Amino acid sequence: MDYGRIEGQIQAELTAVFGDRLTLSPGILEQHGRDESYHPVRAPDAVAFPRSTDEVAQAMRICTKHRVPVVPFGAGTSLEGHISAVHGGLCIDFAEMNEVLSVSAEDMDATVQPGVRRRQLNEYLRDTGLFFSVDPGADASIGGMASTRASGTNAVRYGTMREVVMGLTVVLADGRVIETGGRSRKSAAGYDLTRLLVGAEGTLGVITSLTVRLFPQPEQILSAVVTFDTMGDAVTSVIETMQMGVQVARIEFVDEVQIDAINRYSKLNLALKPTLFLEFHGSEIVTREQIGIVTEICEGNGGGDFEWASQLEDRNRLWRARHDAAYAALAVRPGCRAVVTDICVPISQLSECILEARRLIDASPLTGMNVGHAGDGNFHSVLLVDPKDKSEVETAKNVNAQLVELALSKGGTCTGEHGIGLGKREFLAQEAGEGIDVMRDIKTALDPLGILNPGKIM
Repeated sequence: MDYGRIEGQIQAELTAVFGDRLTLSPGILEQHGRDESYHPVRAPDAVAFPRSTDEVAQAMRICTKHRVPVVPFGAGTSLEGHISAVHGGLCIDFAEMNEVLSVSAEDMDATVQPGVRRRQLNEYLRDTGLFFSVDPGADASIGGMASTRASGTNAVRYGTMREVVMGLTVVLADGRVIETGGRSRKSAAGYDLTRLLVGAEGTLGVITSLTVRLFPQPEQILSAVVTFDTMGDAVTSVIETMQMGVQVARIEFVDEVQIDAINRYSKLNLALKPTLFLEFHGSEIVTREQIGIVTEICEGNGGGDFEWASQLEDRNRLWRARHDAAYAALAVRPGCRAVVTDICVPISQLSECILEARRLIDASPLTGMNVGHAGDGNFHSVLLVDPKDKSEVETAKNVNAQLVELALSKGGTCTGEHGIGLGKREFLAQEAGEGIDVMRDIKTALDPLGILNPGKIM
């Protein structure tokens, strides 16, 4: 497919919109062609920094007229090559659209621009008694999190971006601006365009504002780690906890290889065993009841002594270590990149899949570790590779493919939270079956020239 390049007349038209906020600096272009994945850098022709929905709409009309690709950019923390400009074009970086537009404490919602970061929003909410729940670990932008349908450690209790996004402002490929959803807690009015666009990875429209659901800060928060002799025992404890209906806020699995990396990176001294990271939210009575049930379950499966953290500083230290697991893994082999799997399966199938992941890693020449949002059946194998070594990359991709095959056979999915991007396109076609043709029809209807983040998803 022939696409326009940003030069001459096209560059002049975009400069008329953005002025010096349109850049062709090679260093900035390279920065915007790379995310946290192993995929090679594919830089755009230019990067624009809009300050309003109107500027985005003007840019889209110019790009439609000249058939120039457009790639939205949030924080660059995605893991499947979502921001790779495979056909060049214009990268729209939302760093300057980073305002919290409104907060309604009474209705427990907020409207934000897409460049607002997760931690920024929660800092803004500090005095309201509310918090934004979706926590993928990285300090991602809210717009990027919606585009990839992110989740993370809190999803087991509070839901993913699919559940917390209430409404959107979106610029379509032809420059039209639409509002989807709203601030009411439910609606039966027509097609659910909000859910269509959440997770579309910038291929159907460009998000310029979001209304998100907030939650009350819990009265009491307690965090803990507990170790097990085997991965099977740890995962069995997770399954039994969920089957008992215990409303844990977080329940994360980390294998002993990852624990070793975390200890070295975060200066901790955790036992080198399969470990669960847990957190309980609620009143004192509720948390005490939850803790009693989970303690009994874990002890029944050979769980060791619980290490508790109730003070904010101690909890933050514990969860920062969990969130930095990916960086800890990369530090094991300096200069490497990570191929990260993302399968999600019904909770009853989790133990078999994690054990198979460990077996596949051990049978390969790769260094790898497993971490997971075990409470919702989602886990990641972090496979360390030299991106210049084609053999290593192919081996890692083969391990990933085998795990996807296993997940699909168990009624699962190839991606629980990272999205498709470049890395999982073949698996989406396998998973969706004839549904992929319907997705293509939707893409063609909303983006007939194929300029919105081309090459991704399909």
